[in-house]
Amino acid sequence: MLHPQTRALLDLIERSGMPPAHKLSPPDARRAFRERRAFTQPDPPEVAEVRDLHAETPHGRIPLRLYRPAGASTGTASPALVYYHGGGWTIGDLDTHDTFCRMIANGAGCVVVAVDYRLAPEHRFPAAVDDSLAATYWVRRNAAALGIDGARIAVGGDSAGGNLAAVVALAARDAGDLAIAYQLLIYPATDMRRVAPSHVTNGEGYLLTRESVTYYHDHYIGDPAHDLDWRASPLLHPNHANLPPALVLTAGYDPLRDEGAQYAERLTAAGSKAVSVCFERQIHGFVLMGKVLDEANAAVTFCAASLREALFR
Repeated sequence: MLHPQTRALLDLIERSGMPPAHKLSPPDARRAFRERRAFTQPDPPEVAEVRDLHAETPHGRIPLRLYRPAGASTGTASPALVYYHGGGWTIGDLDTHDTFCRMIANGAGCVVVAVDYRLAPEHRFPAAVDDSLAATYWVRRNAAALGIDGARIAVGGDSAGGNLAAVVALAARDAGDLAIAYQLLIYPATDMRRVAPSHVTNGEGYLLTRESVTYYHDHYIGDPAHDLDWRASPLLHPNHANLPPALVLTAGYDPLRDEGAQYAERLTAAGSKAVSVCFERQIHGFVLMGKVLDEANAAVTFCAASLREALFR
């Protein structure tokens, strides 16, 4: 059963007549995401430092935002989380996930570097992958100047960002020249074929619908053959061994629930460490909604604690 707070939120959205994302153009959907976040997101907590940066990469300048946690000691290299925001590779930016990144930085006691990768449909697959990977390499190369311990860099993201984090971890392992310490995968999209049962059972009535999933997919994926490319569908990579430890967090009423769980199972079956946790009463996107959903704050606290344990052990 849905959490009563979540049921009340969905009822409020329905009464408001707010159009779903798939009925908006990408620019309008981006604007709506930015404007509506104040209704569900908590106030942004204070941190020790927020700094806007740019990563110079072969793909151009990639905007980044660095968060140093409250109470961080100066002159000490800190572990870091490189974070890729959600939004179906089509919407979302540094501002939509600003509060979440602040909360994770403070809760985990680590630096967070958020990545503003190029969005679809203006920049289709694999642009987001290329930017996410290039930005992560840039953070590693510049770790000392950023006050980051380059040996303790994690990757993470929610939804599309969880997809990108999983892909970066796979690419880094395959290349052998970028050590990733941990993966924080929050309701990740892992299979572009969209064939898991939860796409049907949770496809209507829970904010993210099958139509919305298709909307985001079709903006991002220009060639149906790309669904089978592991850089789009990390579940389909032939080898999930020797990957960084992962937390895979899913939501019970999310169309992506089953493919997230499948990814955790694939990791452990290959001998990689993975913890799979499902917030059974929640919907896709809930971790950003701590102003109205108590379990969102519990999930953020849990993610931060898991990250802290992995990076500071």
